[in-house]
Order: sequence, then structure tokens, then C-alpha cells
Amino acid sequence: MPTLVTEQGIVHYETFGRGRPVLLLHGWLNSWAVWRTTMEVLGREFKIYALDFFGFGESGDQSEDFSVSNFAALVGSFMDRLGIAKAPLVGHSMGGTVSLLAALRFPGRVVKVAVVGSPIEGKALSPLLRFAAWDGWREIADAVPVLYAPIRAGLRPLLRGYGYIISRDGKTVGKMLADDFAKLSVMSFLESIGTLHDTDLRDRLRELTVPVMGVYGMEDRIVSPHQYKVLQTYLPSSQIAIFETSGHFPMNDDPERFHQTMRDFLNQG
Repeated sequence: MPTLVTEQGIVHYETFGRGRPVLLLHGWLNSWAVWRTTMEVLGREFKIYALDFFGFGESGDQSEDFSVSNFAALVGSFMDRLGIAKAPLVGHSMGGTVSLLAALRFPGRVVKVAVVGSPIEGKALSPLLRFAAWDGWREIADAVPVLYAPIRAGLRPLLRGYGYIISRDGKTVGKMLADDFAKLSVMSFLESIGTLHDTDLRDRLRELTVPVMGVYGMEDRIVSPHQYKVLQTYLPSSQIAIFETSGHFPMNDDPERFHQTMRDFLNQG
């Protein structure tokens, strides 16, 4: 299990393939495992790295900062420690928002960004995620920490069922959500979604000079798929790929088209 030791904690990552480096960033409630098939496919042409953010998957939760801003900083540290001079970023959901922040923070090092079902503005999150982002939950978690364990145990079977609502591949997505949720600490769970909800990148998108692609499934029930219009409006140079019959996980719902779309974007001059 490859890991990096940073000042904030241990960072787990997986790697596959050979060639030009590409970094894959996961979304909220997920881990590197959301990219398992994508790594196998893109790894035929590229050196793929998929990391777990602090507090997610197998990464340590020693960090005191589980914000999307700190996750963007982690991308830079990750590239530094592995000697990756520059690379494209492909981010799903929260990972796409982190990718855009990293591109703004590290111009010249992030050479392309593909966002997949990602919020450009936090209000695009579903009502359920906005509920989870309520600031008061963190105060309750601090005051009564013993509540998290039974809540986590109760939510795991619900997440398995929820997979069928948000994806055509409900069995795979539901199991993945339940397994990844079981590894989350209470603060990584709450702070990450809270800061994602508070993020609004609209006015900063014009600062980007690298190619950007937005991939959105029109059946997405997690993030409004109409965020593609926001991306187009504030970054007219962006490319958009609409997946009419996909939900929040187009890599699972329409894998052949998704992976071809990613290959085409990554191979553009």
C-alpha cells in the first residue's frame, strides 16, 4: 500500500500504468477506489495516480484541516514529493472542485483539468448534501462524539440502497459508498462537505489559462447537472461533455464513453 508521510499525516495512494502522469481525485464519501476501472483503462496510456484525501479511504486523519482548500494544497505537496513536475488533474464531484482550486493555486504545474459532476458553486449540492453541510453538526459532534458510531452503523445499509437511486450501477456504487463511509472520521465527514458547500469558484474561473473539461450526467441527483452552464458562462473556453442517461457516476453508468472522452481530452495537444 503506497503511502507518503506529510506534516499533516499519512497520505495513501494507488498507481498504475506507464507514461505521462495523470492525477485522479475522488469525491465526498469516496476514496481512490471510485477510479478503479478508470485506472485500468487510462493506465494503458498514462501513469495514473489516485490519492486519498486526508481522512478519506486509507489516508490518515491526523490532519486538523479537512477543507477543500487544504485538499488542493495536498495535491501540490503530493506532486512535490513524488517528483511530478506537471500533470493533468481529473476530479470527481468534490475532487473536481479541488482540481480547479489546485489549478488556480499552482499555475504551470496543473496543465489540464477535467471535472466530473463537480459543483462550481456550493449551492448546486443536493438538499441532502446541503443538510449534511450544516455548521451545527460540527458543534454537535464536538459536544457528543459518541453519537457518530451508531449513526455511521445505521447509515451504511442506507447508502447501499442509495446507490441504486444515484447510479445505473447501483450495486457497485452502493457498496463503494458504504465501504468508504465506514472509514471516515466525523470531522473529515463534516468539514469537507461544509467547506465544499461554502465554495464558489465562479468569479475565479476566468483566471484559468489551461484547458478545462466538464463532464456532467443529466440524471445527477447529487450535484445539479446544470453546473455545466455555470462552467460555460464563467469559462467560455471550457469543453463540455453531457451524458444524457448518466447520473453522478458516469464512469460507472457509461464507462466506455466516459473513458474515451477522458482519453481524447488528455491526448489533446
